[in-house]
Amino acid sequence: MRFSLAIGIGLLLAMSAASGASTAQPADTARPLALKPYIQALDDALAAARNLKDAKEDGPQKAEDLVRSLPPAWQVDGDGKSFEISTETIRRDLGAWQKKPDSATLDRIVQHLETLRYQAAAYAAPVPDSSSRHALLNDILSRSEFRNVHGQTWMDRLKERLTQLLIRLLGRAFASSAIPTISNVVVYGLIVIAVLALAYWLYRSLRDSARLETIMPSAVPVSAKEWPLWMAEAQAAAARGEWRDAIHLAYWGGISFLEMQGAWRPDIARTPREYLRLLPALSDHQPALRALTRRLEAVWYGMQSADADGFQQTLAELERLGCPCS
Repeated sequence: MRFSLAIGIGLLLAMSAASGASTAQPADTARPLALKPYIQALDDALAAARNLKDAKEDGPQKAEDLVRSLPPAWQVDGDGKSFEISTETIRRDLGAWQKKPDSATLDRIVQHLETLRYQAAAYAAPVPDSSSRHALLNDILSRSEFRNVHGQTWMDRLKERLTQLLIRLLGRAFASSAIPTISNVVVYGLIVIAVLALAYWLYRSLRDSARLETIMPSAVPVSAKEWPLWMAEAQAAAARGEWRDAIHLAYWGGISFLEMQGAWRPDIARTPREYLRLLPALSDHQPALRALTRRLEAVWYGMQSADADGFQQTLAELERLGCPCS
């Protein structure tokens, strides 16, 4: 009896100690999120940020509530990998908007959250079967207009080296002090032969180049190169770290996509601003194309720096247009 009572008291004390130890842990310990809860958290933050556009007097308070709901960083676990996504930029922009509510700051917050949402969804999505797209690209590249388009061949390199060698030899001959000691007939005869050979060589090269250039039209609509080919070139430029070229090619891929959808009649003389004005003001594509146009003008024409985030934002806007990027 006493032995059983002692065992019972010992168990109660152990349970109390374990309970006390568990309650002693900090309540605000950040737990890693799986991809789905992380995407849901981004959706909630996006909805709250978009609601700020309609907020009036209670706007600063709603922004403060959104700031408090955001952790310093999201800890995300996906496919056995851990990520830490900082919210410092979003919280800083929200603080700036509280002091001076303006649409530009709010658009930047929404765009940042949309980019994070797009990247998370792309990471969570299953790897698509790219065999059909590879087949489409191979079909495009196998067409007659691309048949004779190639890089520099070994024959071209040989011609270039022989030309450089001939130019060096002629330069040495003209600069040599031994020319007066050689028969003038022999010297000038060699020079005339060399010049005639070089002229014939140049003529053949120009004629071959002109014949090749006639294969590709000098001025064609953007949609003449279908949007998957534009996107393939953009992804290749991004893989090389050439972010300005990647954004530039991705923009024209979006224009080719809209043109193939019948958004406007093809025209070779339009500027990016003119493409934007062709869309009706109430078109669902208007916001995405406006964002793409602004980024292109800033990076390509304004010579601003470009990076991976800018390219990912460009891809996000293309997805909003309905143009598949993955």
